[in-house]
Amino acid sequence: MNYRYPLATSSWDQAEQDAIQRVIASDRYSMGSEVAEFERRFAEFFGSKHAVMVNSGSSANLLMTAALFYTKTAGLKLERGDEIIVPAVSWSTTYTPLQQYGLRLKFVDIDLETLNYDLAALDEAVTDSTRAIMVVNLLGNPNDFDAITRIIDGRDIVVIEDNCESMGATYTGRQCGTFGVMGSFSCFFSHHISTMEGGMVVTDNEELYHVMLALRAHGWTRNLPKFNHVTGEKSDDPFEESFRFVLPGYNLRPLEMSGALGQAQLDKLPELIRGRRDNGTLAQNALGNHPKFMIQREIGKSSWFGFSLVIRPDTGLARADLVRDLTEAGFECRPIVAGNFAKNEVLRYFDYEIHGTLKNADYIDANGLFVGNHHYPLNDAIEALSKI
Repeated sequence: MNYRYPLATSSWDQAEQDAIQRVIASDRYSMGSEVAEFERRFAEFFGSKHAVMVNSGSSANLLMTAALFYTKTAGLKLERGDEIIVPAVSWSTTYTPLQQYGLRLKFVDIDLETLNYDLAALDEAVTDSTRAIMVVNLLGNPNDFDAITRIIDGRDIVVIEDNCESMGATYTGRQCGTFGVMGSFSCFFSHHISTMEGGMVVTDNEELYHVMLALRAHGWTRNLPKFNHVTGEKSDDPFEESFRFVLPGYNLRPLEMSGALGQAQLDKLPELIRGRRDNGTLAQNALGNHPKFMIQREIGKSSWFGFSLVIRPDTGLARADLVRDLTEAGFECRPIVAGNFAKNEVLRYFDYEIHGTLKNADYIDANGLFVGNHHYPLNDAIEALSKI
């Protein structure tokens, strides 16, 4: 079906076509200099010391999780069975790497307005058993990191950040994705910049950076600097180091085309975010007091991945009717991420617990959805939404 208002559209033009042609002309397609340059520029843009590109945002979460099991730093290292707090609403690959590494997930409810952590519930959930917190910035909206810092103050808790839906969002002037010891980003087609498939992890910690360089590519030493935190010092013989495996790694490497495309897209990112924020302002003004549904309450400066619509209680409106009305008006729509993830059948494979109730996650699971935002003006779409 062709939608008048689709979830995602391309921001590519001649710059991206030229980037692809540059890679073709080089005849180097696997991870190389284009990826390295994108990593350098990405880290600089977001104010991080290091960036590691991978083949998807999902892989970025996997790499980030794995690094915490192979770090030698006592305060960061996790073990199987350790408790990690997670929000009840996010995408599946926020959670599955944690399960695959044997962590015990504690699901905490979300706030019905911000769609991020319910801070009171998070405060109650944190105990002396908590070793890590996964912070997810949902649909472009930052978490209240000042409040989270107060909650964990004085405790030995590792914070990692899933920022895959929120590239360009800021809180107190700082880029989201940089508040945790590591943060993940996605460059999938529907996200803020697109390399079609691609992801990134940023960190200021050099040891974690070196661990991720090895884990990303088979667990070998080839991509490590001569002096590194994994092996200490590498041999100067490239033959000896070519197939030397030191960690149980993966092949999460991105293509050179993805690195070249990322550079072209990064040039556009400030303008892409500006366009999304302009639409966010329009949506807040037009829909903030809509009688049938609520929109997301902004924390910090959202990068407005999309516009959530949560049916107001006691309106008598069924979500199926809202979906029908939106579809008839030309809107493509989806559930809010994965809804309450703790309701999914896959949880039978998880070691987990639920803190308190997940009443807000349950509510948006049954009564929430989102429509797309874009980098170009959406005056007509927002006006149409206001009349639903």
